[in-house]
Amino acid sequence: MRWLADECVDAGIVGQLRDAGHDVLYISEITSGAGDAEVIGRAQTDGRVLLTEDKDFGELVFRSKMTVPGVVLLRVSPERHFLKWNRLDTAVRQFGERLFGRYLVIEDARFRSRPLLRSIRG
Repeated sequence: MRWLADECVDAGIVGQLRDAGHDVLYISEITSGAGDAEVIGRAQTDGRVLLTEDKDFGELVFRSKMTVPGVVLLRVSPERHFLKWNRLDTAVRQFGERLFGRYLVIEDARFRSRPLLRSIRG
């Protein structure tokens, strides 16, 4: 799967995604300090699902109607790294390519998913 990991995502999670064979661009490595709109623009241009821990992207996608291929919001405490990776891995296995066109919130014990009104897939 093609991912764009926001700067707030733990580098360990990015490494685990890469180790699992995913194509991951990490904002911290390519354009540190980029604003949220720039991050969404990059995800759209590159046709990547945005992985973030920042709730502000929901506002941009749903209220400001910014277009993005897909968003996965990790809402698991940073100190629970193993659980965070386990939940993300489970979501990828469960949803797969259906993450494109969706806004998925990953919590400790559940997933909340809703379709994006407008999305593109590269």
